[in-house]
Amino acid sequence: QAQLMESGGGLVQPGGSLRLSCAASGITFNDYVMGWYRQAPGKQRELVAVFGSNGWTNYVDSVKGRFTISRDNAKRTVQLHMNSLKPEDTAVYYCNAHRGSPVAAFIRDFWGQGTQVTVSS
Repeated sequence: QAQLMESGGGLVQPGGSLRLSCAASGITFNDYVMGWYRQAPGKQRELVAVFGSNGWTNYVDSVKGRFTISRDNAKRTVQLHMNSLKPEDTAVYYCNAHRGSPVAAFIRDFWGQGTQVTVSS
């Protein structure tokens, strides 16, 4: 059974840093694109950063230069290093594992339970 366990959220002052971690189990980790999404109150969930199994990464414009996604295939973990945090980064952050396929029935998406990040003075 696939499971994604997030940790590392909390309250931080503007300009501060946090590191989120996600541990995956029950999936063939290398087959999945790992990503972080976030959802602020009253807003849609948005992609923050993704890390493909072959090393490519992508970020939403609003976090470029401030956030870094990293991945350890041996430990089956993905992390989000967040620096220079702003109040608008406040949201619930979700870990995602996505496996694409030309065959729709083989596409898989798994989500963690979410971890709250609050940036406030």
